[in-house]
Amino acid sequence: MDLLIIRHAIAFDRDRNRWRDDAERPLSPAGIRRARKAAAGLKKLTPRPGRLLTSPLVRAAQTARILTDVAGWPAAEEMPELSPGEPALAVLELLSQDRGKLTAVVGHQPELGHLLGACLLGGGGVLPIEMKKNAVACVSFSGRPRAGHAALTWLATPKMLRALR
Repeated sequence: MDLLIIRHAIAFDRDRNRWRDDAERPLSPAGIRRARKAAAGLKKLTPRPGRLLTSPLVRAAQTARILTDVAGWPAAEEMPELSPGEPALAVLELLSQDRGKLTAVVGHQPELGHLLGACLLGGGGVLPIEMKKNAVACVSFSGRPRAGHAALTWLATPKMLRALR
């Protein structure tokens, strides 16, 4: 299985007066524009995944919806395991049930760095990788997804994706 790990696009800055619950903070207009361009580039770079899983937070769900609308990916399934603060191993456990060839997840930093570390290094592995907003990493598992059993196939910055469109 190949796994696309996608950080959500640029959101508005935190503002307790506008969004009492940070989970409700949406993408900014610039974030939406850039995400649409990156999704168009991603469509050229990779085949359509069989599943698209997203954090339930608004900004991640909006990013996933853009991937559906622009890249023609499947409708996103919200997964609480992709929420901030959730352990990477919970995401891997969820993915181990997936029999598809390509799955994509949309989430948040630093959890995506932890997920990438768990895929490549094992359960406690943390890589000091700061994924920019709307960046994508692709890892490949031989067999079902398990901690420490993936290889990094590629990593694309949002600028690289926008240039592909």
